[in-house]
Amino acid sequence: MTTEIVKEGEFTGWQTWPNEPFEYDAAGPFYFRTDEKGPVAAFRAERKHMNAGGVMHGGCLMTFADYSLFAIAHEGMEGEYGLTVAFTSEFLDGALEGEYIEARGDLLRKGRSLLFVRGIITANGRPVLNFSGTIKKKRKQPS
Repeated sequence: MTTEIVKEGEFTGWQTWPNEPFEYDAAGPFYFRTDEKGPVAAFRAERKHMNAGGVMHGGCLMTFADYSLFAIAHEGMEGEYGLTVAFTSEFLDGALEGEYIEARGDLLRKGRSLLFVRGIITANGRPVLNFSGTIKKKRKQPS
């Protein structure tokens, strides 16, 4: 999948997938990079991410977790397209507007076509969602 380097704002130097309209335009934008601790995905919680109770909507956290599966497994994808075929999560706490939302995790196993990933999402360092998933690599079909 083609990535783009962010050129301005809080996430300057991070990468994103601008050709993913739901994750980039509707739910995000979300960002990722690899630092000294390994792969990381992040975004800043905005009003559009909150529910009526004043905490981040669970669907937003799960969408970000799904995005994070691919950010964590990015190098293992070897430039190929992938689909989430299994996903589990547990809510641990609520994230608040303005908080820095971050996901870190591990690529547990990489087979020929399946990748197994686990991670944790934090809000200003506080754990808010535990997740794991399986990605199926697929070659993108020519248009």
